[in-house]
Amino acid sequence: MAATLRRLVRLSLYLLLTLPLMPVQALLVSAGSAWKQRLPRLYHRWTCRILGFRVTVAGEPSTLRPTLFVANHVSYIDIEILGGLIEGSFIAKTDVAQWPLFGWLAKLQRTVFVDRRIRSTAEQRDAIRERLAAGDDLILFPEGTSGDGNHILPFKSALFSVADHAGPHPLTVQPLSIAYLRLDGIPMGRAYRPFFAWYGDMTLGAHLWTMLGLGTVDVTVTFHAPVTLAQFGSRKALAEHCHRVIALGMACALAGRPAALEPPAQPTPEPAGDSVPTVKPAREAAE
Repeated sequence: MAATLRRLVRLSLYLLLTLPLMPVQALLVSAGSAWKQRLPRLYHRWTCRILGFRVTVAGEPSTLRPTLFVANHVSYIDIEILGGLIEGSFIAKTDVAQWPLFGWLAKLQRTVFVDRRIRSTAEQRDAIRERLAAGDDLILFPEGTSGDGNHILPFKSALFSVADHAGPHPLTVQPLSIAYLRLDGIPMGRAYRPFFAWYGDMTLGAHLWTMLGLGTVDVTVTFHAPVTLAQFGSRKALAEHCHRVIALGMACALAGRPAALEPPAQPTPEPAGDSVPTVKPAREAAE
């Protein structure tokens, strides 16, 4: 009974916050106001409070514009958490645009939608570069899907091609790690993390309804040292570096240890294909 009441209260508060702000955000976007980026950040922070997520930040987000933020992907909740920390837009699969309500919200935040099933990505790359050239910060999940929150899936290095954009300065790329740690102050462990990690064949509605009935969740976001493509010489080497530091950051957070922010590694030989292999075996997740 308590869980059902919590779900109803959270859902009601979420809708009371979201529905009135949608036309406001639409007006801000159409008017080209600077608040078109600021309002979503405030909105995501309020949403985290409503849903019971407490976010701890380690490191500092890049203040250079534009910056491409690169993160591991655990759940749809990542959008609320990172959206509350970064005044930027997400790069998401085209499927998201068709989701009821959430697709509209993604469009209002000026999400860049990409079809990752198409091997020729020139048109989509140009759309992303256009946003970067305008000075917009973007957030990329290079796994291409969400994982189980315990390991990080391979990165699709083709998505890093936007790092070689035709701007006056090298594009800043900042890797960051997100880790779901505790539920009501108790470490989750592998048994409880799937209540928040959304992956594989989990249905969105059932997963969301279960999550709404749970308690307060502690999440840690670690911002690692910003880098540029020029430091590595190729997008595959850049992807490998980001994968390594993000995996280390998540592993340290899950173990309760501070992440050691290592300096950029030297370029390594490029692996075959467009994926960067994981450091540890990862549980497969469907796109």
